[in-house]
Amino acid sequence: FNMTAANATFALPYEHVANSVTGQVLGTTGAKGDYLHRLIVTVNTAATSTVSIIDGGFSHAIVRANTAIGVYPIEFNSFSQNAGWSVTTGAGAEVLAMGNFT
Repeated sequence: FNMTAANATFALPYEHVANSVTGQVLGTTGAKGDYLHRLIVTVNTAATSTVSIIDGGFSHAIVRANTAIGVYPIEFNSFSQNAGWSVTTGAGAEVLAMGNFT
């Protein structure tokens, strides 16, 4: 049994979204049908840790707002319905987005 090969089978690309970013598109251009598996939110300052995700300008949802310092995995397992995913972060949070992005 080759553990490295097994892990590679389930590996997904990821993209980093720094703190204080507005509307970073996941992928090069983003497109309808892009798959968002998980966001891993790292909160450094609770008072400014808001993170939101947008599905191509629609379906706006706040993922985290003013959460205690720490690391928070958030499962999505969703395909975008409108266009590519984009992420906005407050000054106190950064995100690692995992999925298949165009």
